[in-house]
Order: sequence, then C-alpha cells, then structure tokens
Amino acid sequence: MRETVLVLDFGSQYTQLIARRVRELGVYSEIKPFSEPLERIEGMRPRAIILSGGPASVWDEGSPSLNLGIFSLEIPILGICYGMQIMAHLLGGRVERSTKREFGPAEIEVTDGLDIFSNIPQKTRVWMSHGDRVLELPKGFVSIAKSENSPVAAMKDRQGRIFGTQFHPEVVHTEAGREIISNFLFRVAKCRGAWTPKSFVETAIKEIREKVGGSHVICALSGGVDSAVAALIVQRAIWDRLHCIFVDTGLLRLNEAKEVVETFKDFGLNLIHIDAGKRFLDKLRGVEDPEKKRKIIGEEFIRVFEDESRVIKAEFLVQGTLYPDVIESVSVRGPSAKIKSHHNVGGLPEKMNLKLIEPLRELFKDEVRAVGRELGLSSETLERHPFPGPGLAIRVIGEITEEKLERLRLADSIFIEEIKKAGIYNDIWQAFCVILPVKTVGVMGDERTYENVIALRAVTSLDGMTANWARIPYGILERVSTRIINEVKGINRVVYDISTKPPSTIEWE
Repeated sequence: MRETVLVLDFGSQYTQLIARRVRELGVYSEIKPFSEPLERIEGMRPRAIILSGGPASVWDEGSPSLNLGIFSLEIPILGICYGMQIMAHLLGGRVERSTKREFGPAEIEVTDGLDIFSNIPQKTRVWMSHGDRVLELPKGFVSIAKSENSPVAAMKDRQGRIFGTQFHPEVVHTEAGREIISNFLFRVAKCRGAWTPKSFVETAIKEIREKVGGSHVICALSGGVDSAVAALIVQRAIWDRLHCIFVDTGLLRLNEAKEVVETFKDFGLNLIHIDAGKRFLDKLRGVEDPEKKRKIIGEEFIRVFEDESRVIKAEFLVQGTLYPDVIESVSVRGPSAKIKSHHNVGGLPEKMNLKLIEPLRELFKDEVRAVGRELGLSSETLERHPFPGPGLAIRVIGEITEEKLERLRLADSIFIEEIKKAGIYNDIWQAFCVILPVKTVGVMGDERTYENVIALRAVTSLDGMTANWARIPYGILERVSTRIINEVKGINRVVYDISTKPPSTIEWE
C-alpha cells in the first residue's frame, strides 16, 4: 500500500502548504476535514497524522474539535498551532488567551534536540500566528522549545510519538521548517519517501485497469496539460479502448481548435473533434451569473459526452480534475468555505450516465507537470498556461455575445504573443485578458469614442492555490495596450490587474 500522511484540516490558510511540504519530501499526503470519522481514518492506514492550524480558539463556542480515539491509534501525530492547542486541551493540559499575541517572525530556543528538532540550531527563526498558548502541559508531555512569549513553543509525549509546535513549520518564513517536517516524517513516522511521478503513474494505471475492466472509456481532451496527462495515463492502462473527445464549445481562444487537433494527432490517441459552438452559446444566451455559466457548461459537456458514449458504448468519462479544483469546489477542508464551482467538479449535473475516472484528482499543478515529463510530453505542452474548462465564458464578464468573444480572442492573442516575444511566458503561471461590461470615453482621430475595456491579468504561482501579480515591465505592457487599442475594434482602454490570490482569485469569475 502507498504510505499516506493525513492532514486533518481545522481551517488554516496554510493547510495546503502542509500537504505540499509532505509531498515535496516524497511522501503522499491527503487533506481531510477535522471531523473525518475515526473508522475512515483507520481504513486509510495512515503512516502519520498532522493536525493543521486554524482561526478558532479552543474556548470558542462551536470551535472544531477532535475524536479522542485518534490518540489511541498508535500513529505518530504532529499538531501545528491550533492543532497543538486542541491536542493539549483534549489531553488535559491548559490553554489560555495570551496577554501578548504573536503574529509573524519570532525566535525559539530548542531545549530538546532530538526527534523533530534533530540537527536544528538551538536558536532558530520561526513563523508564529496565534492568540492562545499552552500554559500547562498534558500529563506525560514535556516542553521541547520555548519563545519569549510561549513557554511551550513545542511539546512531545514521553514516548516520542505525539508532537506539537506553536509555530508553523510549513511556511518558508520558518527557517528550519522543511527539516522539522522531514524529521517528523522520517525519524518519527519512519516513512520511506517512495512517492514519485513514476510510482504515481504505475499506481494510477493499476487502479484504472481494475476499475474499468473491459469497458470503453471516453476522455474530455481540451489540449491543456491536465487533460493531456490524464489521457496518456488512461491510454497506457487500456490502449485502444480510450476515445478522446475534443469539444469546440465556441468559447476557445484564437485558432485553438486547429492547434489542439494538430498537436495530438501524433500521440496515437483516438481523437474525435466535435464542433458544438452553437449548442453551447445558445444555452448561455442572456446568462450573466458566473456560477450559472459554469453549471450550464458543465452539464452541456456531459450531455455531449453522453451522446458520443452511446455511439462508442462507453461507460466511463476521464477528466483532468486537479486537487485545487476539488478543494475550491466542494470544500473538503473542514470549516473552509466553498469558493466557486469548477465546471468539472461542482458544476457537474446530479444525474449522469457516465462513471468518472479522475486520475489527477490527488495532484497539484506542478505535480501534474512532473508526471507529464515522466510520460514524455513536450515542454511546450507542459508549460502551457492553464486555461479554464468554461473557457472564455468566464472571461466575458456579464452576458456572452459572439462580438465580445471575438474582441476578447484578438486581445488575448496579442497579449500572449507579446509576452512570448519578450521571453517571459514561462516565468508567468497564467496570463489572459478579460472584457469588462463597462464602456469608457476615449478619443481616436479627434473623434469621441465610447467603447469597451480590456483588463490584462498575469500571475506567478507554484500550484494555483496562491498567486501574486506578475511584475511585467512597463515597456511590454505599453506595447500590449497600444496593439490592443489599435488592432481590436471596439476597445479604447486597457487596464492591468494587480490583485493577489487571496483575497482575489486568479480568474475574474
């Protein structure tokens, strides 16, 4: 069985970071809500459990708690911030409001250089984010680090199985954070660290064969890295019983349909190209709400695939769903809020005749690219910027019209062309244009204009869960703006979005 570290989520903004840090060290991790039933946890046979931080206080009414049975499973446990506090509280220690809250950098003094602090400097900088602190340890526990404001900056039980840190080892601001997590995984939990792209592919192929049997399968192939990697994994599992369907929704970028067909004809895939633009645009006519757009598109995709599946006699549908899609759509992370429906997760219809296969559902974007390299995909395909399943529908703010789509396609192609010319395309996680439902006054050739606005959006990111706006040089932005205003009819103003995620999302809708 694959060794697994469970991350139980109490609502921390850093929960995904914990899972990522574990995976970076070669151990598979999975996020579950703090309320995950004990029998399910036992059934997963985790090698270790990590309790995340969270915004609550153990004294708040309705604050998230933990099944005490977890501590009887004889599994190594690491509690981080709130995770440590709820652990101390439940096991008989004393947690109190701190007279001096700690948010930001702090220095701890390690008083026990064994286990999780092995080979860690006695004094090291960490990242704190708490208003409560542990003042009295539970019976059988000892303090292993302290700070100016926290007499128990870290603790462990005398058996060396249960640990807690008041600080966040998962963030880069904690100098020895990677080493602390590594010590917990390999010294305490005795993990092997065998989770690699190669092992993932081998496991996925085996699971797909077992699930599919002798059935035929269709795959939603968009041309992006996610669906391409998903298709190649399934192809290795069932070969010619895979039928890839590329649907032109009428919401694609300039010349995209032609490029996708050309790109994948050499992969040996059974590729079916369906022009369904009129079908999708008719369904979307007059719709302004982004959630409705996503759900309409999600359902219509399924209906197209069901139509094709009846011809092929397929029973399964492959999608390139990623872990961030799942997290944002269905809020598996304890008390965390649902952000938006992704067309291939929360946007799926309740009733559908196809059973889903989602081989990438456990992966973050950079992990998908690593798997793609293992499968032999080209750098051009792997480094292509993410493109949302709903396509340009969520980049036309408000009602969708063919005129707006055409303007957006031209503006977007200019933006991408210029950042490629400048050699910065691969430095950017995602770049695109948005057409806004507002008009502004301009002047062209001594005449007044009253036309639409294009917003440019470009971000840097590792996995799409957080993002910063890209610092594109002014000269490049100037060229992009000048070209769009001069070459795209109906646009007289260009603006640049400098919002981060959070609080904004990468896409506008």
